Amino acid sequence: MAGFFSKLKQGLSKTRDQFVGKVEEILTGRRKIDDELYEELEEVLIRSDVGVNTSLELVERLRKEVKKRKLQEAEELREVLQELMADLLGTEEAMNFAEQGPSIFLVVGVNGVGKTTTIGKLAHYFRTDGKKVILAAGDTFRAAAIDQLEVWGQRAEVEVIKQKEGADPAAVAYDALQAAKSRGADLVIMDTAGRLHNKVNLMEELRKVKRVIEREVPGAPHEVLLVLDATTGQNALQQAKLFQEVAGVTGIVLTKLDGTAKGGVVLGIQGEINIPVKWIGVGEGMEDLRPFNPQDFAGALFDRSPEGVEEG
Repeated sequence: MAGFFSKLKQGLSKTRDQFVGKVEEILTGRRKIDDELYEELEEVLIRSDVGVNTSLELVERLRKEVKKRKLQEAEELREVLQELMADLLGTEEAMNFAEQGPSIFLVVGVNGVGKTTTIGKLAHYFRTDGKKVILAAGDTFRAAAIDQLEVWGQRAEVEVIKQKEGADPAAVAYDALQAAKSRGADLVIMDTAGRLHNKVNLMEELRKVKRVIEREVPGAPHEVLLVLDATTGQNALQQAKLFQEVAGVTGIVLTKLDGTAKGGVVLGIQGEINIPVKWIGVGEGMEDLRPFNPQDFAGALFDRSPEGVEEG
């Protein structure tokens, strides 16, 4: 996985420059640890889309650690801050799979966040891992979504179950589950509509799809994955809160980390919503979506070794 650490580090370069770079500016050349220093750190965290509550909590924990460790030099705070962030991000969360029969992953999120692309990359990841995967084109609201999923299905070399535009998503879910049972599939990944202008409709649609899944495969869905676009920063936090309410989200997929300086939103998600980030995307390629490792993320964020040279 050394190659992916390098990719992750490269992908986080904008966030590192914006966030860690600003932290370095505050700490470098300063000797005294005082209230003004803490206030400046709070401001940098908030501006980096970490979220107000999480930023305040991090700085409060930093204050406690400084007292506990009897630190006196401002530059000593860098390592402590990295430790606290890694701690906030928690441990790597494994995916939930069925003990027997097909596992069902429901993928939700607004249009434009990279939902269909994410499904294709997940299919590729699990097929490469030896699983038989089926995709369900449950976003019947947009014809383009069905076509796009078919293209990704071909790339990932997995079967796509679909109906025509405007069909009932619950019917697509039913067809996909029957296909999974008859073909001995290990995993069904279901797309869903990404419209949010009418929360009631979205909620009803998801409830109906979930009812079908629960009836056909007891204990399913095993994961409800919410896809968020890292470039939207605080908007991603708002989306997470809404989908948590309507869909019972079990994990987050954070895409487009390589195109943003707002990677601090990962900390905000963990600190304010308490839904684990399970996957991150740092590029366009099929291999650029990987399980989220909090320690690697914190390490890549703070790693100042030249690109292409990895520490440790």
